Amino acid sequence: MSRHSKSRVLRWLNGSEGVPWGADPADYDATAVEETLGNIGRLFGEEPWPRRYFPLDVQGMDRIPDAPVMVVSNHSGGTTIPDVWGFMVAWYRRFGVQRPLHPLAHEMIVSTPIVGPYFAKRGILRATNELARAALQDFRRDIMVMPGGDLETWRPWRRRYQIDFGGRRGYARLAIKTGTPIVPVAHAGAHDTFMVLSDGRRLARALRLDSIARASVFPVSLALPWGLAIGPLPHIPIPAKLRYRIGAPIAPPILAPGAAPTDAQVRLLDEAVRAEIQRMLDGLDPRHPH
Repeated sequence: MSRHSKSRVLRWLNGSEGVPWGADPADYDATAVEETLGNIGRLFGEEPWPRRYFPLDVQGMDRIPDAPVMVVSNHSGGTTIPDVWGFMVAWYRRFGVQRPLHPLAHEMIVSTPIVGPYFAKRGILRATNELARAALQDFRRDIMVMPGGDLETWRPWRRRYQIDFGGRRGYARLAIKTGTPIVPVAHAGAHDTFMVLSDGRRLARALRLDSIARASVFPVSLALPWGLAIGPLPHIPIPAKLRYRIGAPIAPPILAPGAAPTDAQVRLLDEAVRAEIQRMLDGLDPRHPH
C-alpha cells in the first residue's frame, strides 16, 4: 500500500482539507460505471482487431469466489493503464455493476478536480491500508491491488514478462489481517502499446522524485504522440491484445484471536502469490517453453 509520508507535490495538490476524492468506497456510482462500459467498453471485446481496439482474452473468471476478494495482479502499460481498464471491463461484464471492484491507485490519480471525481465514481480508491480494509470489511467489496505500482508499469519492455513488486508486501499483510482470499491475475499485452526503454530509477533517485511526487521512476519510452517520451507521460496506446489469466484463490493463514501477522507469514504468502502470477505470465510468454 502507499507510504505514509506525502510528497511535496501531493501536499500542494491536496491542500489543507486533504483529498476529497477516492477516499470513500461509498462514492462508487453504478450508473457512472454503466455509462463508462457503454463508452470505452466499445474498445474492448473478444473480437479481433480491427473490430476491437483491444481484443480481450480472459480465462479463469469462474475461479473468482464470492465477495470480498483481493485481486492481485502485475501492472503494465504506463500511465494510460490499459491493463486496468481491460480487466474492469471484463469484471463488470461478468459480474455486473452491482458487484463493485475497487482498484487501489496512486494518490496523484485522485488529487485534482479534473479527474478525481470521475475516478472516485468508478470505484478508484487511494492506496492506503485503511481504505482497503474498509472496502473489504465494512463494505464487503472486492479490491484490486497492483503492488508493483510505478516500478512495474514502467519496467522496460524487455522485461514485460517478468513481475516486479519491488519488495512491497503490504497487500499480503492486509489479506492475512482481514482473512481475505487473494485471487492472482497475470496480464500481458498492455506493455505492447508502447515501448519502455528505461525505467529511469537511478535518475529518479538523483532527482529525489520520491520526496517530490512519491515516484520511484523517471522513464524513457517510445510512444505516441511523443515519439521519444521523457518522464511518466500518458500515451496513445497502439492496438494490442490484452490477455489475462486468473489463478485459483490463495487463502491467507488463519490468525488466532488478537494475533497479528508475523513477518514470516507475510513473506510466505507474498512468495506464493508472486510465484503463481509469474507461472501464469510465463504461460503467456511466446518465448517460454510450454
